Amino acid sequence: MMKAARTDYHVHPDYSIDASPVGIREYCYQAMKLGLKEICFTTHLEMDPLRKDIDNFAAVNGKRVSVYNKAWLDKYFDDIAQAQEEFRADGFQVKAGIEIGYCPGLEREIEDIINSYPFDFVLGAIHCLDHIAISSMKESPRYFETRSLSQVRTDYFTTLKEAVETGLFDSIAHVDLYRRYGIRQFGSEILTIHRGAIEPIFKEMARREMGLEINTSSFRRGLKEFHPSREIVELAVKAGVKIFTIGSDAHSLEQLGEYLDEAQALLEEYKLVSYVFNRRKAAPYSEKRAGCNSNRK
Repeated sequence: MMKAARTDYHVHPDYSIDASPVGIREYCYQAMKLGLKEICFTTHLEMDPLRKDIDNFAAVNGKRVSVYNKAWLDKYFDDIAQAQEEFRADGFQVKAGIEIGYCPGLEREIEDIINSYPFDFVLGAIHCLDHIAISSMKESPRYFETRSLSQVRTDYFTTLKEAVETGLFDSIAHVDLYRRYGIRQFGSEILTIHRGAIEPIFKEMARREMGLEINTSSFRRGLKEFHPSREIVELAVKAGVKIFTIGSDAHSLEQLGEYLDEAQALLEEYKLVSYVFNRRKAAPYSEKRAGCNSNRK
């Protein structure tokens, strides 16, 4: 039985083209069965022009539509509004989020979308390096097998630094995602490439009051630690990062809520709590009803 007052802030409904055909309402019912008190949907948004025939789509009624056709967002927000109304009496919170794959040079396009809709939560991620999806089992070898570990380090942390400095995101997802498939090419050496590179980035995140996600999907992929690893969490805490979100990165109903208690336990080791968001404002979950909000700078 899942502990009370748990939240899942990384969930992909059927609007994400790589997700199961499970709608927002079904996820809400399952979340309540699991004892969750709040869910945030984070449909994928990818806008890399060199991957426009691969990634730059949302799914609406089972059909792919361009992410630039904002009609999909209108329907997305309608579905979320309906769920909010339906589950309000149960005390169950439904939030409107998005997971944006950061691509350098597309800041204006990203800003246009996130400023055009009343998002509660904007999650930033690095899914691609040199226009190759390092998040993909199929594609990632094409990147990792043709780069040195030093090049991977430079590519990833340069892109991450740029993403943080845009100030567009409320939290950064799976910040050591390169571990997922990079470990197959480089072995344990890839587990330490963050050292000396991630600390100044965390300081900038702390200055901006930007959050860091504890992403539990690594466990179902056979990795031994969350994204990020315990060492990286500790570096974030030392740098002053205080806002942490927890997400299962569910792409199917079965994955919803996976390992949330273990992630919460990790935060508690550092005397931290998970945060929730309302219209881009962060609050510790336990205090959110008291109106204890934190504005990003």
